Amino acid sequence: MTIDSDPIPVTLRWAVRLLRGEAVAVGLVALWLVWADLTADTTAGLTSALLVTAFAVGAAVALWALGSTLARRRAGGRAPAIVLQLMLLPIGWYMIQGGLAWLGVPLMALGVGVGALLVSPQTNRALGFS
Repeated sequence: MTIDSDPIPVTLRWAVRLLRGEAVAVGLVALWLVWADLTADTTAGLTSALLVTAFAVGAAVALWALGSTLARRRAGGRAPAIVLQLMLLPIGWYMIQGGLAWLGVPLMALGVGVGALLVSPQTNRALGFS
């Protein structure tokens, strides 16, 4: 048995926690979408509904997988995780424009915050970047 003498830095640990939290939140939305698909009164637009549901499931799986990859200190998970965090910026912006600022502003802050954690010097060192 070996003991890791170099623990995961706080910045990377929090980035992983937040990515997994996002995965759980998107997973809950995906479950709600599955329920909505199954209980819909009409089949009009069924293809679109199933595609949106599949996208949500895929996003939840991707976020969880990226969090797990980063928890194992695999540098290849950082760039896709940053891209997903940057995607929260236009989503949040359009929520603000649509009158949902109470949700859009925190989403944008989450994207910026997790992105900052992923590019912090401590995270860079832990992932092998100089």
